[in-house]
Amino acid sequence: MSLSLEIETPRLLLRQWRAADRRPFAELNADPQVTEFLVPLDAAQSDALADRLAAEIDEHGWGVWAVEAPGVAPFIGFVGIRPLSSALPFAPGIEIAWRLARPYWGRGYAAEAARAALRVGFEQLRAPEIVAFTVAENRRSRAVMAKLGMREDPVPFRHPALPEDHTLSLHVLYRLRQQDWRAASGRDGDGDRCTPVAAA
Repeated sequence: MSLSLEIETPRLLLRQWRAADRRPFAELNADPQVTEFLVPLDAAQSDALADRLAAEIDEHGWGVWAVEAPGVAPFIGFVGIRPLSSALPFAPGIEIAWRLARPYWGRGYAAEAARAALRVGFEQLRAPEIVAFTVAENRRSRAVMAKLGMREDPVPFRHPALPEDHTLSLHVLYRLRQQDWRAASGRDGDGDRCTPVAAA
């Protein structure tokens, strides 16, 4: 039996994926507002992504977790960290990512969960740096990156998974070094509790 990390924050639970997450995840991935700066996924593609993310958590004990808001909703999206694709020009390293369903925007959930994920990356994995990236026009995600203390890299890049002339090709990169995170957070500022639990 492997160990996976379950994370509690004041309002959220970051946990391993469940079969019941598939339907709301597929709805999220088909929502035109959520996928404005993403490539939309059909139900089969969405299920496959959930399976990959769950497998990564099983393998490593950490990854991109399903997010639950206890007392609000059993599934609101995902937040977490994962190794960078080797095709990216700034690999190797670790990226942080999030994707929440539209009804849960504007509540600070993405930043709250992301701060907990950063703690795993910096405190337990000892990552020297964690990065995030998004389409240049995605102001909402860029605002969360800035809120987390990440700094924009001066050189944008073309995402290698998309044709160079694709409307979503141009991306911006944000970086956060461990030493800057520790200095800004006082190392223990948000009160999140990271609890290892036995994976199913």
